[in-house]
Amino acid sequence: MQDKHNLFRILFIGDISGRYGRRFLNKALPTIKIKYNPGLVIANGENSAGGLGITSKTAKEIFEAGVDVITSGNHVWDKKEAIELLNEDRRIIRPINYPESVPGKGHYVFSARGNDQTEVMIVNLQGRVFMEPVVDNPFLSIDEFLNHVQQKIIFIDFHAEATAEKQAMGFYLDGRVSAVLGTHTHVQTADLSILEKGTAYQSDVGMTGSLDSVIGMKKDPVIRKFLTGINQKFEVAKKNIIMDMAILDIDKNTGKAVHVNAMRLFESRFDEQLEF
Repeated sequence: MQDKHNLFRILFIGDISGRYGRRFLNKALPTIKIKYNPGLVIANGENSAGGLGITSKTAKEIFEAGVDVITSGNHVWDKKEAIELLNEDRRIIRPINYPESVPGKGHYVFSARGNDQTEVMIVNLQGRVFMEPVVDNPFLSIDEFLNHVQQKIIFIDFHAEATAEKQAMGFYLDGRVSAVLGTHTHVQTADLSILEKGTAYQSDVGMTGSLDSVIGMKKDPVIRKFLTGINQKFEVAKKNIIMDMAILDIDKNTGKAVHVNAMRLFESRFDEQLEF
């Protein structure tokens, strides 16, 4: 039986979409942390400001809710103030395979609180298939980066569109990192698992936002764009808010995943779902 004292728990929250996603995060996360007692909470925040981008205001809300590190992706640049924000706060990271000249960093080392000396290397990585702008090859970029990593526990948010690219990355890094969890599509996939050599994998964790939407946005404008090809004004949807997340227990000594669990919480019945 696995000694619980040797396990480190990570909670990863899917892409936070706009004000209604942030509102549910603020309402739910304190209770979630009490129930599941994670040592580290990570959330993807690249859509936290109006559904596209991140600002100092939305980042502050996310941190105050109880998130320790914010990952991102291609939309992190959609608000101009993000450039300064990424340079000022190392807890907000952008994909590591952007050019070195780009603001911010693609990784962050989290040190556990109290007497626990556990360190976690958190890495943001972006895919290239169906993605713009084109970034450096994520497979080669992560290879080069891992050559210099000393931490046992390595968590990767792989922000990518194509399931095939995500799966290939999971298998490519199996046994070399603790987790490869996908973001970007906002649709929770049913494949959270531990791969053969001990890496936790999920194609997409999902999102924190409206289930009654097209990836967090009101449906009608999106449908009109598909019908007409004409750009529309997109607005964040507010009905039927959910929070998708993954909970991972990682062996501190080996860096391998031991237990994994995917969850979806509904704002409308949050209290019922998290009854103690």
